[in-house]
Amino acid sequence: MNAQKILSQLMKQAARSSSKKHTAGDSGFNVSSLLGSGALGMLLGGRRGRSSIKYAALAGLGKMAWQAWQKHRSESSSTAGEGEPLEQLDAQAREQRSRVILKAMIAAARADGHIDEREQDMLAGQMRELGADDELQAWVEQQMASRLDASAIARDVDTPQAAREVYLASVAIIDEQNDMERAWLDQLGRALGLEAGVCTALEREAQAQ
Repeated sequence: MNAQKILSQLMKQAARSSSKKHTAGDSGFNVSSLLGSGALGMLLGGRRGRSSIKYAALAGLGKMAWQAWQKHRSESSSTAGEGEPLEQLDAQAREQRSRVILKAMIAAARADGHIDEREQDMLAGQMRELGADDELQAWVEQQMASRLDASAIARDVDTPQAAREVYLASVAIIDEQNDMERAWLDQLGRALGLEAGVCTALEREAQAQ
């Protein structure tokens, strides 16, 4: 499975989109600009034409999650800081972390129930074009078909830092004004065992970029 490759492509594209946003002074962007009009662009919301994606949070996922944690820790007595940021992991650990982050992103994109069967078929084809191997392709299709389960995502998380990154990746995609998506985000935070203050810090960090 090459989840790391796919997530790395997304983060690089998000970084470029973030730079364009700051250059233009725009308040949002069309998610279809991520990876052109391909799989992840569609998956992350381009199909709905919304501009609420916090793409700077995707560009520096591990670093930003760690920074949010540091800010929260300075204001509280919490100590659950163990775990390396995504960008500092070795290849094997990064592949595992990338997979759970992608799993969370797919779930967040599905939280409003708007990915239909036709779009799932389109996603499968576009993932192949991005270079997804057969194992990852089958895995993505399984994620698209399975029921939303925050606990299943949480079971794949091995450190508090991983939990923060999973939550931040979901925050980057979720539209907090959508009741279904907000409910999913709250459910995920509880399943991950994140303190309410940590969730708030991560959301603030994403919004500040």
